[in-house]
Amino acid sequence: MGEELIELKFRIYDGTDIAHSTYASSMTVANLKQKIVAEWPRDKTITPKSVKDLKLIHAGKVLENNKTLADSRITIGDLPAGFIIMHVVVQPATGKNKTVTRPLRLTLPLPISLSLSILSFILPKQRRGLKDS
Repeated sequence: MGEELIELKFRIYDGTDIAHSTYASSMTVANLKQKIVAEWPRDKTITPKSVKDLKLIHAGKVLENNKTLADSRITIGDLPAGFIIMHVVVQPATGKNKTVTRPLRLTLPLPISLSLSILSFILPKQRRGLKDS
């Protein structure tokens, strides 16, 4: 019995599908990323420079470079189309000269702040009342 093959498409930021092919389940995510970088459409405004600029997402999870497709639990199962679409995110690696970002501090206007504090005071009392009944 041979190795399991998985048919994949990779969807990029503008909805274009690239690198549609059949891949061995033993292929690593890093190797997949190399193939995607090599086949990236040249006419796109956003392009990855290296494998480090890409993230592959399947079933809501970012896939790790050192894992294989089998390790990442990429299986076809009962898909009607017979192939899997993975999303590709281009996120260039940040350099050392980048500015440090700080967490966003949200200040609510007074009426909203009071409303939230009143709710946090009232709701626990209502819960207690429900438990006592």
